[in-house]
Order: sequence, then structure tokens, then C-alpha cells
Amino acid sequence: MRIHSILTKKHLLAIGLGLAVVGCQSQPTIEESATTVKSNTGGVVETIHGVEVADPYRYLEVESEQTHKWVSEQQGAGHAYLANIENKQAIVERITELWNFEKISAPFEKGDNTFYYRNDGLQAQSVLYVKSGDGEARVVLDPNRFSDDGTVALSGVSVSDDGKTLAYGISKSGSDWQAWHFVDVATGKKLKDELDWIKFSSAVWDHDNTGVYYARYDAPEGGNALADVNFNQKVYFHKIGTPQSADTLIYERPQNKDWGFGIEVSESGDYLLLYISQGTDSRNRFFYKSLKEPQAQVVELIPDLEAEYSFIGNNKSVFYFKTDYNAPNGKVIAIDVNNNAKGNWKTVISELNDPISDIAIINEHMVVSYLHDVLGKLTIYNMNGDKRQDVILPGKGKVAGPYGKRSKDYFYYVFNSYTQPQTTYKFDFKTGESTVYSKPQVSFDPSNYTSEQVFYTSKDGTKVPMMISYKKGLKKDSQNPTLLYAYGGFAISMTPRFSPANIAWMDMGGVYAVPNLRGGAEYGESWHQAGMFDKKQNVFDDYYAAAEYLIEHDYTNSSKLGAYGRSNGGLLMGATLTQRPELFAAVLPAVGVLDMLRFQKFTIGWAWTSEYGSADNAEQFPALYAYSPYHNLKEQAYPATMVMTADHDDRVVPLHSFKFGALMQDKQQGDAPVIMRIESKAGHGAGKPTSMKIDEFADIYSFLWHNFGLQVPAKIGQ
Repeated sequence: MRIHSILTKKHLLAIGLGLAVVGCQSQPTIEESATTVKSNTGGVVETIHGVEVADPYRYLEVESEQTHKWVSEQQGAGHAYLANIENKQAIVERITELWNFEKISAPFEKGDNTFYYRNDGLQAQSVLYVKSGDGEARVVLDPNRFSDDGTVALSGVSVSDDGKTLAYGISKSGSDWQAWHFVDVATGKKLKDELDWIKFSSAVWDHDNTGVYYARYDAPEGGNALADVNFNQKVYFHKIGTPQSADTLIYERPQNKDWGFGIEVSESGDYLLLYISQGTDSRNRFFYKSLKEPQAQVVELIPDLEAEYSFIGNNKSVFYFKTDYNAPNGKVIAIDVNNNAKGNWKTVISELNDPISDIAIINEHMVVSYLHDVLGKLTIYNMNGDKRQDVILPGKGKVAGPYGKRSKDYFYYVFNSYTQPQTTYKFDFKTGESTVYSKPQVSFDPSNYTSEQVFYTSKDGTKVPMMISYKKGLKKDSQNPTLLYAYGGFAISMTPRFSPANIAWMDMGGVYAVPNLRGGAEYGESWHQAGMFDKKQNVFDDYYAAAEYLIEHDYTNSSKLGAYGRSNGGLLMGATLTQRPELFAAVLPAVGVLDMLRFQKFTIGWAWTSEYGSADNAEQFPALYAYSPYHNLKEQAYPATMVMTADHDDRVVPLHSFKFGALMQDKQQGDAPVIMRIESKAGHGAGKPTSMKIDEFADIYSFLWHNFGLQVPAKIGQ
């Protein structure tokens, strides 16, 4: 069983205001569209902890005719600007060409059935296939049939242990809200069962295959499912063949409305496992309930919020956990639940210099995935913690997995890098070696591109790694168009990841750079904590130092350097614009957290206070106010800016982008454009169909190229 990630940080970057964005207005010229759209002011000034704080665009938080009009005008102007960039279609064509290859996921097995995802190249959503024994593979679930435009996406899948019944979640227009349905795997017939108002939860089967455990919220009281605050998650059991109204309430904590619940069932089926989180705090409590005793109560095994505890597996009453308790890089411990005092805990695998990213018990061994200077590493131990071997990997890149079962003598893992597409490998315990399970056939030669890792020094002397990728033969003459992408938060590690769009950028002559800023988990929990709360400025400084490195080492110069980040990375972009605008020619804040004083007031935004702090706290307010992008805009010249958001983003509500974009347009004193790119029927990013992804990348690249003062090539390719 793989370690569990409860209410993952990616899932919890969430707030949302859904606006029905109407059609585009008449299209001005490329020059006019950046300057003619001006926003009405008339906001509020409020006193927060004795400080007068202006919020001139508060009205854009409210769904109203005035807001709809503003959004419509901005959407029209942004679309017009992008549509008028010459040769943008050449970027679309090259990305499409590169994207069009068969993609097959690592398989997973349930009963006698093997399941895997496949995309023939340009399908809007990947299709789930099943193969029974030695039979032919067939489609068991095709998300492309959920909607005509591909905006209803598959958000999760859970198969019963016998492989006979499939539970699947769907998300509409990128919303975090999910509805779960059920299918008979043998016949493909959809069952009548349906579960609603699920967010940040999967459906977890009981060992007898009779039903699923899941966590849900009550239906939103305010009537706006995309905006109302989410508290009081509850755990239920749904028995197949019964209505949701008959589901059994398993656990709730009304006295702790901010508790969230992650759910697992042990591989043996003996225990229901509950991970209790508070916001995006990487620490969690851990409770369990015996499923062999119908009247058994929930046991609070780890009642304190003191560290991360991720269940790996158990031998009867002995539970194995990956934890960072007194070990920021992670270790493996064993706890006998019948003798669970801390003094009796046993360390099985000690903490190393490399942080643990994933663990699974397979073939009665512990297979551990580490990060070594951001790059993947796989090591196999026996159950006593003695090292058996390191798995020889095909290169320097990211390892996803391991994927396998305790009863099997093999496992799968996926390897990729910025220049190598995802390839699935199968490791055999009998031979101690890996073989290729599935490798994509792509329309480019990976050997023509390179990724190098460098280390640079941040403002306070901290050494920070960065991956720099480009096409071989590139000259370091300070003239290369460069895109600097980053995140820096919520213990999310920016490990190498392949994207066909990045290859297109390199084909255009571009450099793609990704620094591993503090706030992530590339060097464990201590690296994460160095970018939290009042240390958030470290993240920004790490990013500026990365830009300065690229300039100093002749990759590029400020007139050809672009900044891009999403979500928490969108906050980073907002800080970049307000703190170091001279460093970049163009900046793209996407679905960003940009009002640091009010983020906690919408949907799941309260959960991020465990990362950022809260302006409601008098001690935390000064640090947030000091860097809040919206509140630090002033009249000056800004680089070209494209503020990106989506009308159905209930993760980071679009009001952040609306308010920030409106105020920035008012404050811009330079000639560079400040435009909005507002997607319709889209959310925070998950589940977006292929065509929308390609269009988004084409808009990003063409906007950057145009504002670098360059002509987009009429033909892009090798």
C-alpha cells in the first residue's frame, strides 16, 4: 500500500467564485486592447489592526451585473490582444504535433483485472481500459463521452478489491466538487448509485466489496457552490444499491469544523484508517477503527498535531508509518497499536540526507522513493529496514511510484524528465532488474535537447538548485528567450516533468528554467518551513536570485526573460511584479492568490492559513500586508502582464485575479500591456481538455514572444 497523502496541498489551494462569463466584445487592435479597458473604482477602505487598508475593487468579489460587464469587457480585450499576435497558429500547430502521441499509464491490478489509462494522442481526456487475464483490453470508462466539449472530467477512480465494480468521480468545468458514480466492470452498465457534495475525497472500498467510505460536506447553505466556505467534513459509508440518504455516518467532529478526513482501508481489510488534517498543514493526526468488530469505536492512535504520519501497511497490530517526527527528511517507524506509547515506537528505516517522497510495501519489502538534489532515487529494503539494493534508473529525472501490491513480486514505476517523456518500467524482484513496460513513440528526438542542473546562491546565502532545459546548440549570448517557472510552497516539490509544450518552447529557441525554491519539500520539511508564514520572502528572494543567475551566466537578459507561476506560484508572480518588476519583460500570474488579506474568507481558503498565516491574526497581519500583491501595487511602469484565471475556479477564486488585474491596469505607467485571460467553463486546472491546454500554452508563448520584441516564426519544428 502506498503512503497516503491526505487533503494534498495541491487539492487544498482552493477558493472559488463562479461567474457566467458572457461573450467577447468587439475586438480592438493589439495596441488598443491593452490601454482602452479601464475599470470603475469605488471600493472600500477598512481598518485592520489599526491600519487603514484600501480595497478599491471590492465590488469584483460579488456576482453582479457590474462584475459581469467588467469580466466580459476584459475577456474580450484579452482575447483580441492574443488573437492579433502574428503567427500564433504556428505555435498551436507545433504543440499539437508534439502532443499527438499515444500515452499509457502504469497499470494497476484488482482481482483478475488489470486497469490502465490510454490516450491516443489528442483525446480531450484519457480513457480507462480493463484487461481480464489474457483477454483483450476493452474500454471500461470513456470520460470523453461525459460532455461534448470535454469540460466534464474524470476526477478519480476506485475499483473494488475483486475488480468487479468501478467507482468514479466527475468534475464539471474544473470545479473541485465531485459527484461519484458506479459501473459494473463486466457489463459496463452504470449502477443507480450516486454520491454528491464530495470534495477532497476519494471513494474507498471495504474489503468485502459491498460499498465505499467517503468524506463529504453538507450542501452549501449560501446557494453558491463555487463560493461558499467549506467546513465540517464528515465520513460516511455507502452500501451499493442504496440511496445516499441512507448512508451511515462513520465519523464527524462538529466541535472541530476545520478538520478534514482522509480515508484508507488496510490491505488486509481489518482497519479503517483516518487521517485528520487541519488546512494544508503537512502534519496530521491519525485515528483508526477495527472493521472486524461491528461496534468498535474510533481509536485516536496519534491525537496530537505534531508531525506527518502516513500509513504504509501493517502486520496485524503493528502499523508502519512514514513520518517526519524528529526527522524532517522522513523515516519509517513501527507502532504496535496495543502498546503504543512513544517510548515503544521502533525506527525501521532511519532518516537520511535525501528526503522520502513515497513508499510502498511490495513482495514483503519496503520500496522507498527518495529525492536526491530534486532527482529521483529508488531503494529497496527488507521489512526489518536492511537495505537490499538501489534500483538502477534510466537517467536523471523524476520517479513516480512505486506502484504494486504486497503479494506481488514486481512493481511499476514511471520515469520522465524535462526532455524525456513518461516511460513505465517494471521491476522484477527475482532478477533485481527493470525492463520497459511501455514507452511512447514521439515526434521528436529527445537526444537533441538537454537539461542541466545548476546551483545558485540566494540573497541570504542559501544554495538553491535549478533545472535549465534547452535545445542543443544554444549559444549563451544573453539573447535567448527564457521562461522561468516556479511554485515555492505547500511542501510541493518541483521535480522534473515532461510536457510536449516545453519542447515546442525549446524548438522556438527558448530556454525553460525551473528553480526549486524554499517552501517546497525538495529538501524535506525544513526546506518547506523556510518558506512559510513570515519567511515567505525567502521564496521570493530565491526566485529573483534564479533570474539573476540566468542573466549573469548569459542565458538571457531582462528584455527576454519571462516569469510564470500558477496558484501559489501566481502569488509569487504578484510579488515579482510589485517587488522586482525591472527583472522581467513579461509576467504571467495564473489562478493566483493575490489578495493576502481576504483569501481565508472563500471556500477552502481558510485551509491555507496553516501555510501563510491570516490577516485576522494581529501578529501575522504585518507580514501578509507587506507582500500582498494587490495591496502593494503602485503607480509605476510594469512589465507586460497577462493575468490568467477561469470562471469556475473554486480553488483560488477568480476575484483575486479580477481585483489585481483591475488595479494593475489603473496603476500601469508604462507602455507594456496589462491584459486578462479569463477562461470559460474551466477551473483551477485539473481536468482541462487537451485542446484548452494547447490553446493556453500557445497564448502564453505568443504573449511572451511578442513582448520580448520578437516575431513568432511562421514555422516551428526540428
